[in-house]
Amino acid sequence: MEFTVTDLEQAKRFYADAFDWQFNDYGPGYAGIRSPQGDSEVGGLCKDQEVRPGGPLVLLYSTDLDRSLEAVKNAGGQVVNGPYEFPGGRRFHFTDPSGNELGVWAEA
Repeated sequence: MEFTVTDLEQAKRFYADAFDWQFNDYGPGYAGIRSPQGDSEVGGLCKDQEVRPGGPLVLLYSTDLDRSLEAVKNAGGQVVNGPYEFPGGRRFHFTDPSGNELGVWAEA
């Protein structure tokens, strides 16, 4: 899951204080949420001026991003962002027929 936040530093402090979460920083706009074991990430905090309607962004994992992209299009989904590179891989965002936005990512 990826939470869209309006103030990245404030969000990191909140989740660190409330749940002892730790983060991997990827610049001023993104922080990955470390797994409890610290060996991977389980989500992220993404800075945006406006919080995305509908709450957190669910990210699905794919072993073949290009195949998933075509499958989403063929099933009636609308690609709204990407595919694009990010630290650790590539991803794209889409909306389903009901308008829910999700992301799909794959390792580089």
